[in-house]
Amino acid sequence: MKLSVVIVSYRVRYYLEQCIMSVERATENIDREIVVVDNHSNDGTVEYLKERFADRITLIESNHNLGFSKANNIAIRQTISEYVLLLNPDTFVDEDCLHKVLQFMDEHPKCGGCGVMMHNADGSIARESRRAIPTPWVSLLKMLGRSDRYYMSHLPWDKPAQIEAMSGAFCMLRREALDKVGLLDEDFFMYGEDIDLSYRLLQGGYENWYLPVNIVHYKGESTQKSSFRYVHVFYQAMLIFFRKHYGHASWLITLPIKTGIYLRALLALFQMLYWNLRLSLGFIDRDAVQPDYVFIGSDTMLDECRQLVRRKGLNATFAPSSLSLSPSTCIVYDTNTYSFGEIIDMASKNSPARIGTYSPKTHILITPSEIIQ
Repeated sequence: MKLSVVIVSYRVRYYLEQCIMSVERATENIDREIVVVDNHSNDGTVEYLKERFADRITLIESNHNLGFSKANNIAIRQTISEYVLLLNPDTFVDEDCLHKVLQFMDEHPKCGGCGVMMHNADGSIARESRRAIPTPWVSLLKMLGRSDRYYMSHLPWDKPAQIEAMSGAFCMLRREALDKVGLLDEDFFMYGEDIDLSYRLLQGGYENWYLPVNIVHYKGESTQKSSFRYVHVFYQAMLIFFRKHYGHASWLITLPIKTGIYLRALLALFQMLYWNLRLSLGFIDRDAVQPDYVFIGSDTMLDECRQLVRRKGLNATFAPSSLSLSPSTCIVYDTNTYSFGEIIDMASKNSPARIGTYSPKTHILITPSEIIQ
């Protein structure tokens, strides 16, 4: 088998459904399998997947939330393909994406892992599509607000380039390389495991590459970034990586880095508490709660969405001849009329408007912040 696509999911069944649909379009004529590991979502995800994808995916139902690393490793061990793609459930991929990545890796046998151009929920390019290994020096620069080195900003966006660290949101891996350097480190529950694996691939003599092919990453719809647990897990992962790879360094180097990590975690916690307090007191951004929807698609899609708009009391316009764009605008694209690649291309031109999708097959409106049906 050529490719195994592994998707670890937790309580994001509608985003996951769209992700699977995009992968199916992007893997035509590829000998592949799709393996979904459900991390004990406990919200009907398993039943939902069985009803819609029973004969199209391999579903692993965990009785516990195993975390990102362990869940991926369980799936990887059950596959025998030449390549493994780790893909977040809150993504969708261009129809040409996987063909181009596989072709590149076939032509570059030293390429152990490959990342792509990720777009944020507003169509802009995500800087974390390309990253450096957070050495003590790079980490210190980033903590001082000088992040260009970490995000490898000197590299062009429109050309393939060697990078140091890939994102776990989309990480294409060569099986041979995994067999040599090992799977994801399960000490990382979530976050940091992608950087650790990228580093070990480089140490194993492989190259990591960035390719200018497109996906959208809603960036965190599978996690709650406003929770104390998120702050704890994220910054704990930074400490695990630093202790694992740089714990032997002089205290003159390690002490400032560790202190910086703790301070950043404390600051993030205070910011989270501040915004949660504002929310509880009713200081709510109206645009965030009630965006202005713009619907673009077939007559069938527009008719269905008009009914949805009336039923939900949304602010909306339909198939306008011109667009007035702002961060409060959410443009909803018909996934039956447009390919995912076309949606990404249009969204990148319509930034800062946020990306929404609607499928007349599922009758579900997906936005970066909510699901409407």
